[in-house]
Amino acid sequence: MTIDPLPPEPGTPQPPARGGLSRRRFVGYLVAGATLTVAADLRLGSPAEASVPSPPQIAAIFDLEDLETTAALPTSGLIKITINSDGTASFALPRAEVGQGITTSTAMIIAEELDLPVDKVHVSLAPARPELAFNQLTGGSNSTVSTYTPIRVAATIAKGALIKAAAIELGYAVDQLTAKLGVVSAPNGKTVTYGELATKAASAKTKAMKTELKPRSSFSVVGKPHNRLDARDIVTGKKQFTTDLQVPEALPTMLCRAPGLNGRPAELKNKDAVLKMPGVTDVAVVETGIAVRAKTFGQCIDAVRVVEASFHDSVVGDADDESILAELRRAEIPLAVPKIPLLGLQVDTDFEFMFRSSAALEPNCAIADVRHDRATVWAGLKSPIVAQGAIARAVGLPLDKVTVHVVTGGGSFGHKLFHDPALEAARVSKATGKPVKLMWHRVDEPRQGRMHPMATSRCRATMLGDQVLTFEQRHTSVTTDFSHGLGEMLTATAAELPAGLGGMALSQSIFLLTQDLPYNFGVVTQLLDETDSRFNTGSMRSIYSQDVACASELTVDLMARKAKKDPLAFRLANIKYPEVKAVLEKVADVGNWGRKMPKGTAQGIAVHREYKGATAFLVEIDCRPETVDRKVRDGVTGPRVTKVVVAVDAGLVINPRGIEAQMMSAASDGIGLALTNSAHLKDGHFLEASWDNYFYTREWNAPFEFECVIMPSSSNQPGGVGEAGVPASFAAVACAYSRATGTTPKRFPINHGTLSFEVKPYTPSLPESPTDGLDHTY
Repeated sequence: MTIDPLPPEPGTPQPPARGGLSRRRFVGYLVAGATLTVAADLRLGSPAEASVPSPPQIAAIFDLEDLETTAALPTSGLIKITINSDGTASFALPRAEVGQGITTSTAMIIAEELDLPVDKVHVSLAPARPELAFNQLTGGSNSTVSTYTPIRVAATIAKGALIKAAAIELGYAVDQLTAKLGVVSAPNGKTVTYGELATKAASAKTKAMKTELKPRSSFSVVGKPHNRLDARDIVTGKKQFTTDLQVPEALPTMLCRAPGLNGRPAELKNKDAVLKMPGVTDVAVVETGIAVRAKTFGQCIDAVRVVEASFHDSVVGDADDESILAELRRAEIPLAVPKIPLLGLQVDTDFEFMFRSSAALEPNCAIADVRHDRATVWAGLKSPIVAQGAIARAVGLPLDKVTVHVVTGGGSFGHKLFHDPALEAARVSKATGKPVKLMWHRVDEPRQGRMHPMATSRCRATMLGDQVLTFEQRHTSVTTDFSHGLGEMLTATAAELPAGLGGMALSQSIFLLTQDLPYNFGVVTQLLDETDSRFNTGSMRSIYSQDVACASELTVDLMARKAKKDPLAFRLANIKYPEVKAVLEKVADVGNWGRKMPKGTAQGIAVHREYKGATAFLVEIDCRPETVDRKVRDGVTGPRVTKVVVAVDAGLVINPRGIEAQMMSAASDGIGLALTNSAHLKDGHFLEASWDNYFYTREWNAPFEFECVIMPSSSNQPGGVGEAGVPASFAAVACAYSRATGTTPKRFPINHGTLSFEVKPYTPSLPESPTDGLDHTY
């Protein structure tokens, strides 16, 4: 990892915001309590419109980050930091930790403003809090963007209150005291700890306080690499994920599911026989299948395999990949520019993106204990307020009688925006009258879980010489499910939205809030149409942008070829934004763009602008026969990406090590999306079943070299990084493959046409429970 030095903090005075508040001056609250508790109030400000070259796309003025941040502002004062009597600070983060490292970065922010060691800041995950409204949704790479300032304000007020209490205790004026590592020192050498001051600094009543944030030039924690606070617990097995929790009487539970997509159970024919299976305690019919509760998950699997039941047909009939693609073709929006212009050159492209599973390393799981008068649920949830409401309706309880605990998730990729396993667990618990620890089998996830939608993306560019006059893109997709709360957020912030979104459907609005082609290509239009809502879909990582960027960047490569220019030179000549140009130049320099390479190998380069930042990837790929045809036991090989270099401008960086990890995972995602991982639809159901036949990037397809350069930024706000790297990564691999082979692929991933596995049976719905695990260890 390379971290370029930060430029000096801008010295130009900033105009004050309303109420006399500036970029670093805010209002917060001392909250009444036994020990010091503080909160922030940011309702006096809202995102300012950026000054951008004309004509800007909507996302250049107000994007998805602005939408989520604006929606979170009204309840920012309900986010509180508490100083404990042992000198630690506690904060319940109203977001979900699913591996992106936000509990560590949040602890770093609090430690920075409090002058407290990072390991003395305890960040937990807040349970569902309906009063937070839209301030408890984790998505769109917005967690740190929207919580950064409220957390800083609360921490700064806490420190101020501690210093005031110390002034009384030590007998010195506030400006004569210094605070470091949780200790306040006086000129005469006397000290007092935060823990000793916690009670003395507490307020008997809630009152407003003005505060000024620490300048970036004084940062000593933020911006420095820091290991995850829970890393050791994760690798040693101490970390508690949902299925690790020991909730009294919550026994393992699994479901027998329909062969066809979303088929509902019609009849259970042998309940008594299933109940007689070893370890089985309960069998129940719920909306999504036949639930079996037993003493172990292995016994659940064995019992599920003997279930005799009938199910309703697949909701998509006998649909397959080609029939859904045909449906998408019928829904495509026409391109506006005539196909054969009278003057100039034209580049037309047309790409297909197949269904992809967004299953995380942790399978879908939840624990539920539903009683007649209350319900408690534990799960990894990125939208727990929506989950709480859905569970309350499903089990027939008032909202305030349903408690939803947010548990650290083992990955998400859009899955945990939805509450599918939590709702299912609650229904099973209600049906059995007992607590359950529900887990989906790996087979269940690609066959009945959420998919990234199949899509087509068409581009048309009109050029006069090497000047681009128009660029059109029409993206057509199977419907993306936004029922996790983003739709309600969009409605609630309608007054803040740009005029161009008026009358738009939800999906079209989200599309326009995320797409900003970073080139001066004359008249630019990017539009979305969606069709077919029968599938279980979600936003795998970067919503639409991964496919849109792959299509547009491949088109840019072809435009460069048409203009007889190098792909890098063509991009640099047309780049619209300085930060995009900077990451592109950096990655080309570090990656040695244009170096001579053997036949059958090539470099690919691509850029993407989103989430208040910019990302560029340079990759090298080997498509020579000896590489493509290499053999790996039980593995799918094919072309191999051998080198990845990424440059990222993520605004103000909290934890460089976290950004490097995000970019590394984005590289793996991009490699898989371009080359190997997809799901096949046939006869109304998906063929894949578990990781052994869903070919995400494996070690034998990972690059030998990886380098991440974090660019300097003068921004005083962090950008989003969790999803930012995937579009450019995917596009760069696709461009490299095209240059190495001399052919531009039409369908992604490139190996989708080859079925590289034997399809597992659909009845029984699960394979046998494993008995030879030790035979496959090293």
